[in-house]
Amino acid sequence: GGHLDLCVLGAFQVSARGDLANWHTGAPDAIPAVGGAMDLAIGAKKTVVMMEHCTKAGESKIVPECTYPLTGLACVSRIYTDLAVLDITASGVRVVECAPGVSLSELQRVTAVDLLA
Repeated sequence: GGHLDLCVLGAFQVSARGDLANWHTGAPDAIPAVGGAMDLAIGAKKTVVMMEHCTKAGESKIVPECTYPLTGLACVSRIYTDLAVLDITASGVRVVECAPGVSLSELQRVTAVDLLA
């Protein structure tokens, strides 16, 4: 471990403390195979996530606690979504930048955790 400086992964969910769920949703027809994501997420010096902010059903993918099987615990430091750039900090999820046309109040409405400005 530690040979990778940066790992960029997609995610189904990221918790407020940086837990990552990116390999299985629990759907009965999905192939349950974590692949190398677990090694990458834990082994890299810094892990960032790129994902849509919400599911197709409009639910936040940034959650208080992941409900899907975990890939890694407290491994995500930054999240890039279509709506914002967010940092996972000891104090909580901090907004680095909102996408053009997205206000902080709009972002908070579609995010399942309290955001720090």
